[in-house]
This record gives sequence, structure tokens and C-alpha cells, in this order.
Amino acid sequence: MKKIKLMTHVVVGYPNIASTIQIVKAMEEAGVDYVELQIPFSDPIADGPTIMKACDMALQNGVTVRDCLKVMKTLSAQVSIPLFFMGYYNSVFHYGVEKFCKAAKAAGAYGLIIPDIPPDEEEYEHFIKACMTHHLHQIRVVTPASSDERLKLNAQVADEFVYCVSHYGVTGSSASGRVGFRSYLKRINKYFKIPIAVGFGISSRKDVHMVEKYADIVVVGSAVLEIINTYARFDVAIKKINTLIKTLTNKEQIIF
Repeated sequence: MKKIKLMTHVVVGYPNIASTIQIVKAMEEAGVDYVELQIPFSDPIADGPTIMKACDMALQNGVTVRDCLKVMKTLSAQVSIPLFFMGYYNSVFHYGVEKFCKAAKAAGAYGLIIPDIPPDEEEYEHFIKACMTHHLHQIRVVTPASSDERLKLNAQVADEFVYCVSHYGVTGSSASGRVGFRSYLKRINKYFKIPIAVGFGISSRKDVHMVEKYADIVVVGSAVLEIINTYARFDVAIKKINTLIKTLTNKEQIIF
């Protein structure tokens, strides 16, 4: 049986910068394969209330794109797993596409996950070109609503893996909301010849089991942030995150 990989998600600066660094290091120790570092944004259109709250708090803490680059640089020197920047194109655009990609690579980013920049805007934005110039993997994000034409376009430029939103909605939505999941991933496999990552709503071993036959990577974001929300003591939150990760990766038979 293949080993499914796990990618987790943090919002830089939530609950604070120092904690972000500790959380990522703890998640690597627990066994995650990749981590997304989200650049906080005031209008994260694909994200649910948990990540929106985390973004709001990070912005209230004064976290900027420059701060995120500093965190990436610190972490890339201390962990060995690939680290991705996740964010919205507005942040990249205002920083400068070329400038941001150059800085992200210099800071140690493995790649970028920017869900709201479609490949058919490349003629004007030159985002994919900048990623290629600076040797950054640019991860395409697709949804059940993506047309065959949009899937074809994304498949032509997809790199490393494709990030599949597992159902209609926003991050953190219940995994039970998936409709036609198998047929959806069959469509993805028709166009993409790279690993498939499935996210949005993954929070239990049951969810992982549901997707592991069809996917190569599962993505867990809101579930991690919910733990931070729930436990006032940071050391307890770290232990709970460790337990969740080991449960999801089946390293411990624990029901979280």
C-alpha cells in the first residue's frame, strides 16, 4: 500500500511569529511531509472562518509580507521538509511579482500556492514565468467546478503536484460535504500526470482513509488552527497537534 503524504497549514503570525516557528518545527518532528505558510490577507476568499480569524489576528499583530519572508528564511534553515508560501495574488502583486518570487526563493521557499491567479492571465501577470525563473514550484489549485478547459490549462503548467479542493465551499467545511468525489478525481487524473493533493475538510483518520485510494497527499489546515484556538496553553496545543498528525499518518492508533 502506498504511503500517503501529509501537508499541514499555518498562518504566519498566528498566534504570533515565535509560535508559528515553533508549530512548524513541531509538525516536522511529528512527521508531516510539507507545510504551507499562509501570508495573512484581509479577504481570503477561499478560506473559512477558522483561517479568516487567524489571518485577522496576524494582521492585527502587524504581520507583513516582509515578516513572512523572514519567517520562511528562519524556518528553511531549521527544518528539512519543503515549505510553501500560500497566499492571494493581491499580496504578491503589491509586493511585485518578480521581486516576491526572487525573495521567496532566497528565503528558502520550495514553491508557491496562489489559488486566485488563473493560468490564462499569464500573458498580463507573468507569474508562472517568474516562478520558473527563480526555480519555485507553482502549485495549481482546482475545484469540482473547474471546467475541462480550465483543467487542461492548469495541467499544462502544473508543477510538483496539483491541489484539489475536495468539494464546493471554503476551507474547514465538513468532509461529509463531498459529492461525486470519485468521479471528480477521475477527471483530475485524466488531465494531470503528477501527484494529487486533496484538501479542505480533512480532519480525521476517516477523512484520510476516504481519499488515500485516489490521492497522494492530504492537506490539513483548519484542524490545526482549531487546536490553537481551543487550548490556551501553547504547550498543550503543541501536544494535541502532534497527536493529530500521528493519527492522520496512522503512526498511532489514536482517535482524536
